[in-house]
Amino acid sequence: MFILHSQVLKSGAAALFAAALAVSTAFAQTAPTGIKLAMIEGLSGPTGNAGEAVYRNLAWAVERVNARGGVKPFGAAGGAQPLVLERFDSKGLNEEALSALRSAIDNGARFILQGNSSATAGVLIDAINKHNEREPGKRVIFLNYSAVDPALTNEKCSFWHFRFDAHADMRMAALMDVVKDDKALKSVYLIGQDYSFGKAVLGEAKRQLGLQRPDVQIAAEELHPMAKVKDFLPYAAKIKASGAQAVITGNWGNDLTLLIKAAKDAGYDGKFYTFYGNALGAPAAIGDAGVGKVVAVADWLPNVQTPASEAFYKSFRVRYPQSADDYVHMRMQLMVESLAQAIDGAGKQGASSVPADAMDLVAVGAQLERANVTFGGQSGAMRAADHQFQQPLVVGVMDRAGTPGVKFDVEGSGYGFRVVKSIAAAAAEQATTCKMQRP
Repeated sequence: MFILHSQVLKSGAAALFAAALAVSTAFAQTAPTGIKLAMIEGLSGPTGNAGEAVYRNLAWAVERVNARGGVKPFGAAGGAQPLVLERFDSKGLNEEALSALRSAIDNGARFILQGNSSATAGVLIDAINKHNEREPGKRVIFLNYSAVDPALTNEKCSFWHFRFDAHADMRMAALMDVVKDDKALKSVYLIGQDYSFGKAVLGEAKRQLGLQRPDVQIAAEELHPMAKVKDFLPYAAKIKASGAQAVITGNWGNDLTLLIKAAKDAGYDGKFYTFYGNALGAPAAIGDAGVGKVVAVADWLPNVQTPASEAFYKSFRVRYPQSADDYVHMRMQLMVESLAQAIDGAGKQGASSVPADAMDLVAVGAQLERANVTFGGQSGAMRAADHQFQQPLVVGVMDRAGTPGVKFDVEGSGYGFRVVKSIAAAAAEQATTCKMQRP
């Protein structure tokens, strides 16, 4: 029995793989099912590459927890159990995600993992709230690693939802720390995907530009269909014709890669201030034209210059040696570490109060509310008021690998991101309007 279902993983990190397999074999004799985690994500269609990239991160994190002995949801007397990661393909559609949610719960999943669409996250939160009220014996917790619409931890906040990525307003504030120092910048073009997240990014960009750089003009703002545009040249032509010196975008996946490729082909020479310009083909697409011009905000970048960060990144590349698989996010590791910590904590506190074959999800949620973890030199803590994870952020600018501060490139492209701004967790934190209702 191997604890990562539905896909045979590529070879690499032989020692870790062997250790995880050995632990899984031991688990198979005592706990044939384990604690099921269901990743609901677009694994096919235009966002499939992003979904598969997330899966690699989660698989690696689960392997690590299981290699050290798994979790103890019922205390020491209950024995250890593995985390079991299962995958469900939403095809990037909300209706498919809801169908996958039902299938995952019917299959015994206790934790739902999703992130690559704030719109999908919103419908999952609503569905999980209703399910947990209707069937308290089958409650589930939603762990969100990438859906960053601020509403999800404000007016839509839920006890059952925990977000481990900085939300869009936090990310925009970090980008604006760099924008405000770009004294040559006089005009920007705002472009984004036409759904809740894309709209939130453009709205916050306008608000923060007004506060930080009222002298900067907005040449134009535009929304385009998400994951449906095949040719971004018409958009790139408008950006170039506008005279804007920079583009601000929250685009991700192919919508970002194709936009950057089109801008390069159109001869656009401005900067790109992005949420996700540091991965999934974007650096290779723009090449030398992006040196010093593509800026990205993240919870962590491979060129964070600490020994623990470097060791973390190198270990990921051992596990996934192919350049095409070089998509690593610290927050997904911290999320799984937080979950393991919470399950163990709930097991220690409430083992005698629940049946031997049940797990108290309210107790696990209460533990997640105060999760505080450190891994790979990065620390983060969950804010109980709204279930928004608080962690440092960094802003990087694209440069050639081998230049000072760029020890590692991205996806074998020859280009990496040099950290130009570090924002402490306390400085990145923002107020919340959440009115949390607890069970």
